[in-house]
Amino acid sequence: MKIGNIDLGHRPVMLAPMEDVTDRSFRLICKEQGADMTYSEFVSADALIRNIAATTRKLAIDPGERPTAIQIYGREVAPMVEAARIVEQAHPDIIDINFGCPVKKVAGKGAGAGMLRDIPRMLEITRAVVDAVSLPVTVKTRLGWDHESKIIVELAERLQDCGIQALTVHGRTRSQMYTGHADWEMIAKVKENPRLTIPVIGNGDITSGEEAREAFDRYGVDGVMVGRASIGSPWIFHEIALALGKTELPMPGIDKRFSLLRRQIAESVGRIDEYRGILHIRRHLAASPLFKGIPHFRDTRIAMLRAETVAALDEVLSHIENEILPQHLQSIQ
Repeated sequence: MKIGNIDLGHRPVMLAPMEDVTDRSFRLICKEQGADMTYSEFVSADALIRNIAATTRKLAIDPGERPTAIQIYGREVAPMVEAARIVEQAHPDIIDINFGCPVKKVAGKGAGAGMLRDIPRMLEITRAVVDAVSLPVTVKTRLGWDHESKIIVELAERLQDCGIQALTVHGRTRSQMYTGHADWEMIAKVKENPRLTIPVIGNGDITSGEEAREAFDRYGVDGVMVGRASIGSPWIFHEIALALGKTELPMPGIDKRFSLLRRQIAESVGRIDEYRGILHIRRHLAASPLFKGIPHFRDTRIAMLRAETVAALDEVLSHIENEILPQHLQSIQ
């Protein structure tokens, strides 16, 4: 699969853009674990052109994570064009436009998935951004605003006509947010449209290697994007690579998985500061499957998520890794 002249290989798997999740450190780890392409956190066009420091920091790219895309969002043409030109100077491989974020503070203001209620403006923004930069431009969006307006098959054609070079479809409407199940049949209809020639990337509910393989085998997508299932579990990309026959290396063991979480903690703290870095990483710890299914874990989980220093957090993790988890694994064998 190619996006422009960027060859992502056969059956590529991407790390989805996620706010407060896909920072540079996490992207690089996912790349090392087998992700074929990474995406930045959401970059607000308005904040970028105002030179807000927290936003401009999102443009930093580690050479080891390439190819990577920086994703921008906004509701007006001129700021989106200006933001795209600024992003181009950061030298990502791709610029992605976010027409899919469903959260109220984005979609409720008409950006992200909010654009699904204003298709003419969506197309105007897309066309203007494509014309303004020399990098490949892609779009990520949803099936439609709600169940009564699943317009993605026709919309995909119109976005292609604007000049985008790939389309990612999350198999839910904006109204669904992240509830229910992703509709991969609708994603397949987009891919089956003979008038669509750009790559189609499917997104939604990919939580295992088998599900990723089914997305390719059953629904015929060109690429698969993994989002929430990677939080606290970057090794899911290794699992998917195994299922797709891309590697024969065994899954990382428990010690390696704890090492990856500790690396995230250290790099998060190094990037921000100890207190805010730990706050940032709590989402990964809370979601990690490493801690699921352990009986009587509530108090330890609370201690882990309340730790405010690296030393305190490491002490809890060491207790889990060296005492709690071995006992749990032994009990279920």
